[in-house]
Amino acid sequence: MTRSNFIRTRDGAELFYRDWTYASNATKTIVFVPSYSLPSDMWAYQMLPLARLGFRCVAYDRRGHGRSSDPDGGYDYDTLADDLATLIETLDLHDIRLVGYSMGGAEAVRYLTRHGSTRVARLALIASTLPTLVDVIPREYVDTFQRDLLSDYPRWLAENARPFAGPKVSEAMIDWIREMALRTSHRALLDCNEAVATGDFREELKHIEVPTLIVQGDCDVSNPLELTSQRTAQMIPGAQLIVYEGAPHGIFLSDAERLTVDLARFLE
Repeated sequence: MTRSNFIRTRDGAELFYRDWTYASNATKTIVFVPSYSLPSDMWAYQMLPLARLGFRCVAYDRRGHGRSSDPDGGYDYDTLADDLATLIETLDLHDIRLVGYSMGGAEAVRYLTRHGSTRVARLALIASTLPTLVDVIPREYVDTFQRDLLSDYPRWLAENARPFAGPKVSEAMIDWIREMALRTSHRALLDCNEAVATGDFREELKHIEVPTLIVQGDCDVSNPLELTSQRTAQMIPGAQLIVYEGAPHGIFLSDAERLTVDLARFLE
Protein backbone atom coordinates (compact mmCIF):
# COMPACT_ATOMS: atom_id res chain seq x y z
CA MET A 1 0.00 0.00 0.00
CA THR A 2 1.47 3.37 -1.06
CA ARG A 3 1.55 6.12 1.57
CA SER A 4 -0.13 9.48 1.05
CA ASN A 5 2.08 11.88 -0.97
CA PHE A 6 4.24 9.00 -2.16
CA ILE A 7 4.29 7.14 -5.45
CA ARG A 8 5.90 3.76 -6.15
CA THR A 9 8.20 3.28 -9.13
CA ARG A 10 8.50 0.15 -11.26
CA ASP A 11 11.45 -1.13 -9.24
CA GLY A 12 9.74 -0.49 -5.90
CA ALA A 13 11.29 2.84 -4.89
CA GLU A 14 8.98 5.26 -3.08
CA LEU A 15 9.13 8.90 -4.18
CA PHE A 16 7.78 11.71 -2.04
CA TYR A 17 5.94 14.50 -3.84
CA ARG A 18 4.17 17.73 -2.92
CA ASP A 19 1.17 19.13 -4.80
CA TRP A 20 0.31 22.78 -4.10
CA THR A 21 -2.48 24.94 -5.46
CA TYR A 22 -4.67 27.77 -4.20
CA ALA A 23 -7.11 27.66 -7.13
CA SER A 24 -9.70 24.89 -7.15
CA ASN A 25 -9.96 25.29 -10.93
CA ALA A 26 -6.23 25.53 -11.72
CA THR A 27 -5.75 24.47 -15.35
CA LYS A 28 -2.00 24.90 -15.71
CA THR A 29 0.34 22.46 -13.94
CA ILE A 30 4.04 22.99 -13.31
CA VAL A 31 6.20 19.96 -12.51
CA PHE A 32 9.51 20.89 -10.86
CA VAL A 33 12.56 18.60 -11.11
CA PRO A 34 15.18 19.38 -8.44
CA SER A 35 18.92 19.85 -8.45
CA TYR A 36 21.56 17.24 -7.86
CA SER A 37 21.85 16.65 -4.08
CA LEU A 38 18.70 18.65 -3.18
CA PRO A 39 15.07 17.62 -2.56
CA SER A 40 11.88 19.33 -3.71
CA ASP A 41 12.13 21.81 -0.80
CA MET A 42 14.60 23.82 -2.91
CA TRP A 43 11.70 25.03 -5.08
CA ALA A 44 9.77 26.65 -2.20
CA TYR A 45 10.49 30.23 -3.29
CA GLN A 46 9.14 29.54 -6.77
CA MET A 47 6.36 27.05 -5.97
CA LEU A 48 4.53 29.10 -3.36
CA PRO A 49 4.22 32.37 -5.32
CA LEU A 50 3.37 30.50 -8.53
CA ALA A 51 0.69 28.50 -6.72
CA ARG A 52 -0.74 31.77 -5.44
CA LEU A 53 -0.86 33.02 -9.05
CA GLY A 54 -3.15 30.11 -9.94
CA PHE A 55 -0.78 27.38 -11.08
CA ARG A 56 -0.88 23.83 -9.76
CA CYS A 57 2.68 23.20 -8.58
CA VAL A 58 3.99 19.64 -8.25
CA ALA A 59 7.52 18.74 -7.13
CA TYR A 60 9.14 15.53 -5.96
CA ASP A 61 12.24 14.19 -4.25
CA ARG A 62 14.51 12.22 -6.57
CA ARG A 63 15.27 8.69 -5.36
CA GLY A 64 17.93 8.81 -2.64
CA HIS A 65 17.03 12.44 -1.89
CA GLY A 66 14.84 14.05 0.77
CA ARG A 67 11.91 11.92 1.90
CA SER A 68 12.15 9.41 -0.95
CA SER A 69 13.51 5.93 -0.37
CA ASP A 70 17.17 5.03 -0.83
CA PRO A 71 17.29 2.11 -3.30
CA ASP A 72 20.46 0.28 -4.23
CA GLY A 73 20.68 1.66 -7.75
CA GLY A 74 18.62 3.34 -10.44
CA TYR A 75 20.53 6.62 -10.54
CA ASP A 76 21.12 6.56 -14.30
CA TYR A 77 19.27 9.09 -16.45
CA ASP A 78 16.98 6.51 -18.06
CA THR A 79 15.67 5.27 -14.72
CA LEU A 80 15.41 8.79 -13.30
CA ALA A 81 13.42 9.88 -16.36
CA ASP A 82 11.15 6.87 -15.90
CA ASP A 83 10.65 7.91 -12.26
CA LEU A 84 9.45 11.30 -13.52
CA ALA A 85 7.14 9.52 -15.96
CA THR A 86 5.71 7.44 -13.11
CA LEU A 87 4.92 10.62 -11.17
CA ILE A 88 3.25 12.24 -14.17
CA GLU A 89 1.23 9.15 -15.06
CA THR A 90 0.24 8.31 -11.49
CA LEU A 91 -1.10 11.84 -10.93
CA ASP A 92 -2.51 11.80 -14.49
CA LEU A 93 -1.00 15.19 -15.33
CA HIS A 94 -1.50 16.81 -18.73
CA ASP A 95 -0.56 20.11 -20.40
CA ILE A 96 2.47 20.25 -18.10
CA ARG A 97 4.99 23.03 -17.75
CA LEU A 98 8.16 21.03 -16.99
CA VAL A 99 10.88 22.91 -15.06
CA GLY A 100 14.27 21.32 -14.39
CA TYR A 101 17.18 22.79 -12.47
CA SER A 102 20.81 21.76 -13.06
CA MET A 103 20.81 17.92 -13.26
CA GLY A 104 17.01 18.09 -13.23
CA GLY A 105 17.06 19.77 -16.63
CA ALA A 106 18.81 16.75 -18.12
CA GLU A 107 16.25 14.44 -16.51
CA ALA A 108 13.46 16.51 -18.08
CA VAL A 109 15.06 16.22 -21.52
CA ARG A 110 15.56 12.46 -21.13
CA TYR A 111 11.89 12.19 -20.13
CA LEU A 112 10.92 13.85 -23.43
CA THR A 113 13.24 11.52 -25.34
CA ARG A 114 11.88 8.36 -23.72
CA HIS A 115 8.23 9.29 -23.18
CA GLY A 116 7.46 11.98 -25.72
CA SER A 117 5.87 15.40 -25.33
CA THR A 118 2.20 14.41 -25.37
CA ARG A 119 1.75 15.52 -21.77
CA VAL A 120 4.19 18.47 -21.89
CA ALA A 121 3.29 21.94 -23.17
CA ARG A 122 6.45 23.88 -22.25
CA LEU A 123 9.95 23.28 -20.92
CA ALA A 124 12.15 25.50 -18.73
CA LEU A 125 15.80 24.63 -18.13
CA ILE A 126 17.36 26.51 -15.21
CA ALA A 127 21.18 26.54 -14.85
CA SER A 128 21.24 23.10 -16.44
CA THR A 129 24.17 20.77 -16.99
CA LEU A 130 23.18 20.44 -20.65
CA PRO A 131 24.22 19.70 -23.31
CA THR A 132 27.10 17.67 -21.85
CA LEU A 133 29.90 18.06 -19.34
CA VAL A 134 31.99 15.31 -20.91
CA ASP A 135 34.12 17.76 -22.90
CA VAL A 136 33.73 20.62 -20.40
CA ILE A 137 34.85 19.34 -17.00
CA PRO A 138 38.15 17.40 -16.87
CA ARG A 139 37.86 13.88 -15.49
CA GLU A 140 40.40 14.77 -12.81
CA TYR A 141 37.94 17.32 -11.38
CA VAL A 142 35.21 14.69 -11.24
CA ASP A 143 37.54 12.23 -9.54
CA THR A 144 38.63 14.86 -7.02
CA PHE A 145 35.03 15.65 -6.08
CA GLN A 146 34.21 11.97 -5.72
CA ARG A 147 37.20 11.52 -3.41
CA ASP A 148 35.97 14.48 -1.32
CA LEU A 149 32.50 12.94 -1.26
CA LEU A 150 33.88 9.68 0.05
CA SER A 151 36.19 11.31 2.61
CA ASP A 152 34.70 14.62 3.86
CA TYR A 153 31.57 15.75 2.07
CA PRO A 154 30.54 18.22 4.84
CA ARG A 155 33.84 20.07 4.39
CA TRP A 156 33.35 20.21 0.61
CA LEU A 157 29.86 21.65 1.09
CA ALA A 158 31.09 24.24 3.55
CA GLU A 159 33.79 25.40 1.14
CA ASN A 160 31.56 25.53 -1.93
CA ALA A 161 28.20 26.74 -0.60
CA ARG A 162 29.00 30.46 -0.92
CA PRO A 163 30.24 30.26 -4.56
CA PHE A 164 27.09 28.24 -5.34
CA ALA A 165 24.70 30.76 -3.77
CA GLY A 166 26.51 34.00 -4.51
CA PRO A 167 27.19 37.04 -2.30
CA LYS A 168 23.57 38.23 -1.88
CA VAL A 169 22.19 35.13 -0.15
CA SER A 170 22.06 35.07 3.66
CA GLU A 171 24.12 32.68 5.77
CA ALA A 172 20.85 31.29 7.12
CA MET A 173 19.68 30.40 3.62
CA ILE A 174 23.01 28.76 2.86
CA ASP A 175 22.74 26.73 6.08
CA TRP A 176 19.28 25.59 4.99
CA ILE A 177 20.54 24.40 1.60
CA ARG A 178 23.60 22.72 3.11
CA GLU A 179 21.50 20.84 5.67
CA MET A 180 19.28 19.45 2.92
CA ALA A 181 22.29 18.35 0.87
CA LEU A 182 23.80 16.60 3.89
CA ARG A 183 20.70 14.42 4.22
CA THR A 184 21.06 13.04 0.70
CA SER A 185 22.17 9.42 0.35
CA HIS A 186 25.87 9.03 -0.39
CA ARG A 187 25.02 6.31 -2.90
CA ALA A 188 22.75 8.74 -4.72
CA LEU A 189 25.38 11.50 -4.57
CA LEU A 190 28.10 9.30 -6.05
CA ASP A 191 26.02 7.64 -8.76
CA CYS A 192 24.20 10.83 -9.78
CA ASN A 193 27.50 12.68 -10.02
CA GLU A 194 28.80 10.01 -12.38
CA ALA A 195 25.63 10.34 -14.46
CA VAL A 196 26.04 14.13 -14.67
CA ALA A 197 29.73 13.85 -15.56
CA THR A 198 29.18 11.35 -18.36
CA GLY A 199 25.75 12.31 -19.74
CA ASP A 200 25.61 13.52 -23.34
CA PHE A 201 22.37 15.09 -24.63
CA ARG A 202 23.61 16.80 -27.77
CA GLU A 203 21.55 14.69 -30.15
CA GLU A 204 18.47 14.67 -27.94
CA LEU A 205 18.30 18.47 -27.74
CA LYS A 206 17.89 18.75 -31.50
CA HIS A 207 14.57 16.90 -31.32
CA ILE A 208 12.83 18.92 -28.59
CA GLU A 209 9.57 20.21 -30.06
CA VAL A 210 8.01 22.13 -27.16
CA PRO A 211 8.65 25.86 -26.50
CA THR A 212 11.72 26.09 -24.29
CA LEU A 213 13.05 28.74 -21.92
CA ILE A 214 16.66 28.59 -20.71
CA VAL A 215 17.84 30.68 -17.74
CA GLN A 216 21.35 30.92 -16.32
CA GLY A 217 23.66 33.33 -14.53
CA ASP A 218 26.83 34.57 -16.19
CA CYS A 219 28.85 34.01 -12.98
CA ASP A 220 27.94 30.33 -12.69
CA VAL A 221 31.14 28.56 -11.59
CA SER A 222 29.48 25.13 -11.54
CA ASN A 223 28.20 25.12 -15.13
CA PRO A 224 29.90 27.95 -17.06
CA LEU A 225 27.33 29.75 -19.22
CA GLU A 226 29.32 29.65 -22.45
CA LEU A 227 29.85 25.90 -22.14
CA THR A 228 26.31 24.92 -21.14
CA SER A 229 23.23 27.09 -21.64
CA GLN A 230 24.58 29.09 -24.58
CA ARG A 231 25.31 25.84 -26.41
CA THR A 232 21.98 24.35 -25.36
CA ALA A 233 20.07 27.35 -26.71
CA GLN A 234 21.73 26.87 -30.08
CA MET A 235 20.74 23.19 -30.21
CA ILE A 236 17.05 23.40 -29.21
CA PRO A 237 14.92 24.77 -32.06
CA GLY A 238 13.47 28.17 -31.15
CA ALA A 239 14.77 28.16 -27.56
CA GLN A 240 14.78 31.45 -25.62
CA LEU A 241 17.84 32.19 -23.46
CA ILE A 242 17.74 34.67 -20.56
CA VAL A 243 21.06 35.49 -18.88
CA TYR A 244 21.13 36.93 -15.36
CA GLU A 245 24.08 39.31 -15.09
CA GLY A 246 26.25 38.64 -12.05
CA ALA A 247 24.19 35.62 -10.96
CA PRO A 248 25.72 32.36 -9.65
CA HIS A 249 24.62 28.76 -10.19
CA GLY A 250 22.07 28.94 -7.39
CA ILE A 251 19.78 31.47 -9.05
CA PHE A 252 16.71 29.91 -7.43
CA LEU A 253 18.11 31.52 -4.25
CA SER A 254 20.08 34.56 -5.39
CA ASP A 255 17.45 35.75 -7.90
CA ALA A 256 14.38 33.96 -6.58
CA GLU A 257 11.86 36.73 -7.27
CA ARG A 258 13.12 37.46 -10.77
CA LEU A 259 13.17 33.77 -11.64
CA THR A 260 9.60 33.38 -10.43
CA VAL A 261 8.47 36.33 -12.59
CA ASP A 262 10.25 34.99 -15.68
CA LEU A 263 8.81 31.51 -15.14
CA ALA A 264 5.29 32.86 -14.66
CA ARG A 265 5.52 34.93 -17.84
CA PHE A 266 6.82 32.03 -19.94
CA LEU A 267 4.72 29.24 -18.41
CA GLU A 268 1.46 31.18 -18.64
